[in-house]
Amino acid sequence: MHRVGGLIVFLAVCAAPFPGIITSLAQDHAERKAIDKVAPVYPELAKRMHVAGVVKLEVVVRANGNVKSTRVVGGNPVLIQSAMDAVRKWKFEAAPDETTGIVELTFEPR
Repeated sequence: MHRVGGLIVFLAVCAAPFPGIITSLAQDHAERKAIDKVAPVYPELAKRMHVAGVVKLEVVVRANGNVKSTRVVGGNPVLIQSAMDAVRKWKFEAAPDETTGIVELTFEPR
């Protein structure tokens, strides 16, 4: 069973390897760092329309660090699928239990 904590810790995660995309992780109780991240693809439609925005996903991470599930909390529909596809491939640090947190991906056209 996973637990959802009330204490939110924001962890700014490097934007340099992912031009135009900034990520941050809100996690329950303690930081659980992403150790292997796949950059979301900036959708062509979003590029053509100069769409920017934040996609928020609730992410359930198994004890072994694999993403179990994602759920959309909010964001531009043009950006959501790309964000979900990428985050499902992320790997987090191992922990004693499953955890749930919020991942925010900010898409900024360059």
